[in-house]
Amino acid sequence: MSATKISHVVIIGAGIFGVSTAVQLQRRGIAVTLLNNGSAGNGASGRSLSWLNSARMRSDAYHRLRMAGLDRYRTLASRVGKVDWLSFEGGLTWDADDAKNEIAAAYAYEVSLAYDALHLAPENVGSITPGIDAATITKQGAIFNPGEGWVDLPSLIAHLLTEFSANGGTLITDQGAAKVIVENDRAVGAQTAAGNRFEGGAVLLATGPSVPAMAAADGQRIDDGTPVALLVMTKPLDHPLKAVLNTPRVAVRPAPDGGFSVDADWAADEVVTNADGSYTVKQSTLDNLLAEASKILDGHPKLEVAAYGAGRKPIPGDGEPVMGELPAIPGYYVAFSHSGATLGLIVGELLAYEIATGARHPMLASFRPERFSA
Repeated sequence: MSATKISHVVIIGAGIFGVSTAVQLQRRGIAVTLLNNGSAGNGASGRSLSWLNSARMRSDAYHRLRMAGLDRYRTLASRVGKVDWLSFEGGLTWDADDAKNEIAAAYAYEVSLAYDALHLAPENVGSITPGIDAATITKQGAIFNPGEGWVDLPSLIAHLLTEFSANGGTLITDQGAAKVIVENDRAVGAQTAAGNRFEGGAVLLATGPSVPAMAAADGQRIDDGTPVALLVMTKPLDHPLKAVLNTPRVAVRPAPDGGFSVDADWAADEVVTNADGSYTVKQSTLDNLLAEASKILDGHPKLEVAAYGAGRKPIPGDGEPVMGELPAIPGYYVAFSHSGATLGLIVGELLAYEIATGARHPMLASFRPERFSA
């Protein structure tokens, strides 16, 4: 654990974890250099459905962390007022009509945690949240969680970077990929592909799906379950949907411009990863994904592709977040997790606390990177 007083931190990765932590460090009086290979938010943060939630079933520690994450978004909402990139209009989910349908069990579990939830019959959904074709909801019903919402991560990152810049932060995006510099068994900074060195008392590696491989290059193991993801953004349209939808064949959320963001695991499975690391998305995949989205929306609107992004979605091997300092390399911190949107603000706050104080925050006790090498 780092015991040295930190005055300057280098962060590799300007996605939501990196930018959030940078701002929180500045608020503690610590200077920050933020390195990114290309424009800020150009990685997994730009391809996230960004559903803010702690729905369904997971470990108690993960649930508590996600609930703290939701709380920080409430605080942000009270400070920024009404914006088009942050919304709390609830989330609606239902399962397929088969033996794996867990709606009743999930509802009972959420109630046991006092997680705000309603178990709705299909015919009652329309009176609670608009915009859904009730005929597509399976007979087991749906769960509506009024406290859930969504955020547009590129917009949030831009909002945070405004503060970062105003407080004297340095953002470098034109020097290629960076790597951590380890000297005398301690992280002392980072070096970009252009050959420039940036020194700091601590380094945070927040490069999304690249974290495990980059840590492995420094002899540290982080198990990786990262898949390929596909997010499709539609052209704007006039439609009453306000909630995030998580359904058997497609997930849909409203977007700031009046369109929708859409994804599905089966669609991601159809993405072709090329030998050079690029991705090919078939037109049939895009067409079928938007057709599935249209089916569940009231009025079955015609959805058109405005843009789409394919790439790796960070998921640790055991599904739980990986946060904190690598014990074998003092000053070397990592942030690697699914649910980057929900955790984005709280993770930045907790990592900044750990880097600034040298103490371990109890909220991250279950998520330490050393669990993979124990």
